[in-house]
Amino acid sequence: MRIVVNMLSKADSVEGQGVGSAYLEQVALIKEMLPDDFEVRINSRKKADIVHVHSVNLGFYFRFKKKNGVRVMYCHFLPETLDGSIKLPKLIFNIFKKYVMSFYKKADYLVVVNPIFKNDLIKHGVKEERIVYIPNYVSKENFYELDNEAKLKIREKYNIDKDKFVVLGCGQVQTRKGVVDFVEVAKNNPDIEFVWCGGFSFAKITDGYKELKEIVDNPPCPNLHFLGIIPRTEMNQMFNMADLLFMPSYNELFPMSILEAASVGKPVLLRDLELYKDILFNKYQKGENNDDFSQIINRLKDDKDFYNNALEDSKYISQYYSKENVANIWKEFYTGIYNKKKESKK
Repeated sequence: MRIVVNMLSKADSVEGQGVGSAYLEQVALIKEMLPDDFEVRINSRKKADIVHVHSVNLGFYFRFKKKNGVRVMYCHFLPETLDGSIKLPKLIFNIFKKYVMSFYKKADYLVVVNPIFKNDLIKHGVKEERIVYIPNYVSKENFYELDNEAKLKIREKYNIDKDKFVVLGCGQVQTRKGVVDFVEVAKNNPDIEFVWCGGFSFAKITDGYKELKEIVDNPPCPNLHFLGIIPRTEMNQMFNMADLLFMPSYNELFPMSILEAASVGKPVLLRDLELYKDILFNKYQKGENNDDFSQIINRLKDDKDFYNNALEDSKYISQYYSKENVANIWKEFYTGIYNKKKESKK
């Protein structure tokens, strides 16, 4: 008899969000790798053995009841990480933050994709034994390297110089993603092409919307390109078109784009944040400011050996977060909490 897992999510209803990508990958992983162990339902109203919530929609809050099965919830963000993402009146913002924590505390188990957030959740009042670390993963079937001819055609499609070094940034256009820094680095390196994939998923409540909208609509330099929200089915092309993924974010959890770039075989340049240390094993390029970023980008462009070493780092990341490894973790977790629930009933 298979364990029934009901996935509750609206994360894929808005394109360009990493939460949606993580949700789609996790569902596909369970269906593909563990079909004999689990029956997956999506947004079903029928009773299930495990109810796994992926997004904080209000409708799911009221359906998140003990009688409907073991309650599991993904923690894709903390209340404090919302600062720099959305801009709301202070009172409404504070109410929303409290709502998020109330939702998290309803769960029997809270799944984090980065172990660094365990301590923050404990400070918010979540019991340590209810917090489980399970990393993200990316399918090699969806993100893989294309041949050179295909890469050149993609550049041609988006009017990107075929001979230039191309730096890719991706994610929602918002303050915490470091978009302004991305722009400044582009200004300082006119011989390099900078491309940003992503848009305003939160529309006008995006933090810094007015300033960022002006930049997106009128890029301040000719080597800077904002392509808007790219469908996930086309993001493999974007990574293949580029030579480097550059994400100067100030706050993240575990960006899917890092795993996607690594899967395609691209070096990764990130801001030097504490949260990356335990999950990326120092297998990435890092900087603290725009001068650092420019220096590293130019070295990657000009020093072939340095670039190849960075490629090897990305291969390590891709191999570590393999489909088989992460699938086994989910199998042990789901089976364990299901059996524990059965024992408690006895």
